[in-house]
Amino acid sequence: MIPLFISTPELLFVLFVAVMLFGTNKIPEIARTLGKGMRQLRDATSEIKEEINKSVEKSGIDTSLIDDVKQEIEKAKEGLEDPLGSIKRNR
Repeated sequence: MIPLFISTPELLFVLFVAVMLFGTNKIPEIARTLGKGMRQLRDATSEIKEEINKSVEKSGIDTSLIDDVKQEIEKAKEGLEDPLGSIKRNR
């Protein structure tokens, strides 16, 4: 999941604006609709991934290069320090 980098006051302001625009009765309906849409998007992307994997297996494409690249990326990630790490830890 992608972090949103939204602080508590910002989140409260967004919720306040949403309540002012849509009213308290519409908020649960909007949240349900957004949840359903996100679920459909997640399901669609997983189906696409499955189809791609199936077609790769049927075609006999060698995916060992992809695994090697993933391993190198993970090694590089371990070697890097988050530039904001010390700032985040002090909060």
